[in-house]
Amino acid sequence: MAERRSGAAEGLARFSEWADAHLSLLRSLSAGMAVAGLLVLARSVRMTAKFTSALDIPVEFVEKNVKLRGKLHRVTEKGLEVEHIPISIPFITSIQRKWQSKGLLLVRLAGVELAPSGMAWLQQELKPEQMIWFQLLGREDLALDCLVLVNKSRFLSMCLNEELLRQGLGRTARIEGLHHDSRLYWKLHKRLLRAELKALKKNKGIWKEERYSERIRDRISNNKFVQTLKQFASWLRSSIQR
Repeated sequence: MAERRSGAAEGLARFSEWADAHLSLLRSLSAGMAVAGLLVLARSVRMTAKFTSALDIPVEFVEKNVKLRGKLHRVTEKGLEVEHIPISIPFITSIQRKWQSKGLLLVRLAGVELAPSGMAWLQQELKPEQMIWFQLLGREDLALDCLVLVNKSRFLSMCLNEELLRQGLGRTARIEGLHHDSRLYWKLHKRLLRAELKALKKNKGIWKEERYSERIRDRISNNKFVQTLKQFASWLRSSIQR
């Protein structure tokens, strides 16, 4: 028994000697762990922060195309007014709520030029307080250009940007915020173009209206009376020039 005690005491003495000899190393490790803990805490605070303005969102969030969650308030001509709903972490979230300000984010549908019928469709399809996801692609002043997703069921979601084009309720446009020669730009642009092409082939929405207008113009131009008028106008111009 005495031998065991003496062995334990000897082991403790050796550990104490090692600790004294490497005290600076232990202090460095402790400081490193403290800094790492602070970095994790800072990251958690940023991820759980509620953004009430587009300017509040860190630049790296936009550059990395982070996807955020929000609650829809209104559909306007300028875009969707959305209340950001951050990730909830116990303790950190409860502290942040005490000093968080109120405000809505203006979210625009990237790569889509909305037709008036598209605005009406959004107002009918989306409901106030509905949860949506918006992937950051660019930021211009107080507006965010995003891909907007809504859940259709537990496992299925719908991209509003694509659906609007698929229904012929808008036209493809330049995706603001992304570099024109970037891989992501062309990947998304192709998706939007494919959606628009489906509407064009099926004569949906604005494409149906344009095709109808084209048919009317063709009928007018092929009308015999109109052709006679054109011939008379042409003869009159040549007579005057003489």
